[in-house]
Amino acid sequence: MEPGIEELTPDKLKAIQSRLEVERDRRLRENRLANFKPYPAQAKFMAAGAQYRERLLCAANRIGKTHCGAAELAFHLTGLYPDDWWVGKRFDKPIRAWAAGVTNETTRDVVQEKLIGPPLRESEWGTGMIPKSALGHIATARSIAGAIDTVAVKHITGGWSQLQFKSYERGREKWQGAGLEVLWADEESPYDLYVEALTRTNETGGIIYTTFTPTGGMSQVVKRFFIGD
Repeated sequence: MEPGIEELTPDKLKAIQSRLEVERDRRLRENRLANFKPYPAQAKFMAAGAQYRERLLCAANRIGKTHCGAAELAFHLTGLYPDDWWVGKRFDKPIRAWAAGVTNETTRDVVQEKLIGPPLRESEWGTGMIPKSALGHIATARSIAGAIDTVAVKHITGGWSQLQFKSYERGREKWQGAGLEVLWADEESPYDLYVEALTRTNETGGIIYTTFTPTGGMSQVVKRFFIGD
């Protein structure tokens, strides 16, 4: 063996392979967005964003509604739209966005976890749909352990998108004032909050989409999509 060249024994090769597998797994965990591939129904829902400002992904439980909603918001926040299949709405600059759930706790445990990672394990923030490399400053909420208030997300253009987490239980007053490009509501909201959400996107020509199972029957929000105003 030539001087300076280390012999690759079976044990050394096994150790190298192990390190490569650990690194591969880390990259997969910290960039789940790059590996997201929609089911046909999810792809159809996302594609409709190019034509419609309001959308509803209405389906049974446990079939990927929230997963789909989180992936779409991550695409808009980062600008990392897939070239091979994305035909939905595109923003060519950083955006302002809200992601909302029913209560502060469910927003943290469902919406925030899908986008950022496990709420109570800060070391794993960056394992949700928003790539870890895109996460900037994170401001946590004061009243609820592990809850995030706002997040800066690096956009492909070099600027920063702003994401804020909201809940329905805060009431309509907490949904007033801001102009938004995107609002994602996970689970059905009260109708007055839905109207307020639309107002937040009017001035920007932005979009609002909601993902839920209609357990409350033919509510005003459901009627808006299935019957019309």
